[in-house]
Amino acid sequence: MGCNEWSVSAAKPPPSPTVDPLPPQWRCYMSPQGRRYYVNTTNNETTWERPSSTPGTPKMSLRHKNSLPINCVTFPSLACMPEQQLLKPNEWSYCDYFWTDKKDPQGNGCITGFEVLLQKQLKGKQMQKEMAEFIRERIKIEEEYAKNLSKLSQIPLASQEEGTLGEAWAQLKKSLADEAEVHLKFSSKLQSEVEKPFLTFRENFKKDMKRFDHHIADLRKQLVGRYAAVEKARKALADRQKELELKTQQLEIKLSNKIEEDIKKARRKSTQAGDDLMRCVDLYNQSQSKWFEEMVTTSLELERLELERVEMIRQHLCQYTTLRHETDMFNQSTMEPVDQLLQCVDPAKDRELWVRENKTGEIRPVDIEI
Repeated sequence: MGCNEWSVSAAKPPPSPTVDPLPPQWRCYMSPQGRRYYVNTTNNETTWERPSSTPGTPKMSLRHKNSLPINCVTFPSLACMPEQQLLKPNEWSYCDYFWTDKKDPQGNGCITGFEVLLQKQLKGKQMQKEMAEFIRERIKIEEEYAKNLSKLSQIPLASQEEGTLGEAWAQLKKSLADEAEVHLKFSSKLQSEVEKPFLTFRENFKKDMKRFDHHIADLRKQLVGRYAAVEKARKALADRQKELELKTQQLEIKLSNKIEEDIKKARRKSTQAGDDLMRCVDLYNQSQSKWFEEMVTTSLELERLELERVEMIRQHLCQYTTLRHETDMFNQSTMEPVDQLLQCVDPAKDRELWVRENKTGEIRPVDIEI
């Protein structure tokens, strides 16, 4: 209703244009523009539609005709939903799917859609931290493995083996030391190129999330306060209307200048109450608009941060697999000399070499002849 339509005329409430009587708690009024409206004296509901006393007939309130307030946020009624389009169709964007509150699974209260988004961000940060811990354990395994390989390469077992087999055995032991070095480099690169980026990425994350949370929460609190002001003004208007109705009825019973003056005052109060209600509605709508804008802006920022986090992790896990492949290739290269020497092992040649080096004489003994 416009602010000029709230006052009640001094005339007797207009007769109903239909034989269906009003329910007991409803009163009919005429706006200065000649349009009927109805007030529920029990719950202060106001409506342009004539309430019906027929059971099951819905009463379309101004408050609920085109919208429905839920936790002080006003949503369109189901009849209006087909007209509402997604802000980012076909993208499943955060900004389109977190407007309503939901029940808190840990309690009886509610959490806002924005809090759900924040919880996802915090979970993502925790997952990233756990991934870093996993890589740290991988690094420890590599370091311990490298340490044991290096230690084993220095053990003098079978160090007296000779010939081509001895050379191959010595190379095998040396390959352990080379492999140990490869694994140390792998662990070092894991630390600098995977683990450290995981730990340092978005270091101010919690601070940023707290800032977002406070900003949106403050806007929501303002919205709640202004919604309460609308309800208070709505009740005040209904009270002024009742007062005006009472004065009008008194005038019908007894004509007097005093009652006429009281009616004028009551009419002014009713008009003022209507103006106050419209002012409160305007302030509420301004707050809801601001909250809406910031919800869209901030949810898109959270969406960007989540994409950034996932892409960062993907890139560094790709780096992990690259380093792992390189390590395998290096390990293969350390084994190549061993493979080559093993292919060259020649027992006959080894025997010849040993004989040449260790022979004591070539003359063979013979039988004694008599």
